[in-house]
Amino acid sequence: MATFSSISKTLRGCLIKKNSNFMPTLLRCMSNVPENSVYGGPKPQNPNQRVTLTNLRQKYKKNESITMVTAYDYPSAVHLDTAGIDICLVGDSASMVVHGHDTTLPITLDEMLVHCRAVARGANRPLLVGDLPFGTYESSAQQAVDTAVRVLKEGGMDAIKLEGGAPSRIAAAKAIVEAGIAVMGHVGLTPQAISVLGGFRPQGRNVDSAVKVVETGLALQEAGCFSVVLECVPAPVAAAATSALQIPTIGIGAGPFCSGQVSIRMSLFTFCT
Repeated sequence: MATFSSISKTLRGCLIKKNSNFMPTLLRCMSNVPENSVYGGPKPQNPNQRVTLTNLRQKYKKNESITMVTAYDYPSAVHLDTAGIDICLVGDSASMVVHGHDTTLPITLDEMLVHCRAVARGANRPLLVGDLPFGTYESSAQQAVDTAVRVLKEGGMDAIKLEGGAPSRIAAAKAIVEAGIAVMGHVGLTPQAISVLGGFRPQGRNVDSAVKVVETGLALQEAGCFSVVLECVPAPVAAAATSALQIPTIGIGAGPFCSGQVSIRMSLFTFCT
């Protein structure tokens, strides 16, 4: 059995030998990251390293799968960054996953900004997308732009995501894009609208609903969105939407025929087992 002194000696040797093959494994298993990452503060975006919309478009044209994971805090963002994920979403699902609410509705913009800043400190590589929480963009296009600006300036995000395809949401998406901010759309099951949907129910299960999913995706594309999330719709509907759109679709419970997939929950347990 290895003694404490022998383990300590091994660790010191690995830390001194930066090129050691053991170093990546060591960093993955340690509960922290190198000192310069922890205490050095957030690093400036490097266009040669940060995933950009151009990178995503290139993957889309090559028919390469796009990866997207939701994170809510610094430790999760560090692991996500190490894994080489393309897009990191700071989702309003934090309302349920982190804060213990039954829906995404209660979380505030200020609470979302705290999560955004934490993730931005830990994820240097992926495109960072922040959700606009319920009640912060529905009233007017100006309100939507003001909220989106805060998510980028105060939250450190690269883009925003908003839900739904009502005319006011389409107008909001267009206004935000025209303000110079990248927008990801979200159709199908839109958790912020569960009072209208009658709960967390699959969408697109009949002809009218399926057509609406595709038409909403096209409207968001026309508004300038760079991608659309398809949540909880039948795989054939997602396939039809993906075929009709000229921008990437990111599936969540929408089958295998989307341009990419998103995992909505991130935990350290996933990386330690």
